[in-house]
Amino acid sequence: MSTITFDTHKFVKKMQTVGFTEEQAEVLANEQKLLIEEKLSTKIDLQELEVRLTYQLTYRFGLMLTVAVSLLATLISFSN
Repeated sequence: MSTITFDTHKFVKKMQTVGFTEEQAEVLANEQKLLIEEKLSTKIDLQELEVRLTYQLTYRFGLMLTVAVSLLATLISFSN
């Protein structure tokens, strides 16, 4: 997963300017940081997922096509 920079110090200072205590702001900043690190996906993450899914779908489609052609060839050989 890609890294996203979150400046907790800047966030704490901003929260204090709007009335949060330092303790409240620090708890909120730490929770925000955890949320960003654990749950947020970047564009690169999504692109990597798209590539993996495209590869898997292409592989599966190729496998199904191979099976279908083999089955068709078998049926044709039995009908002759």
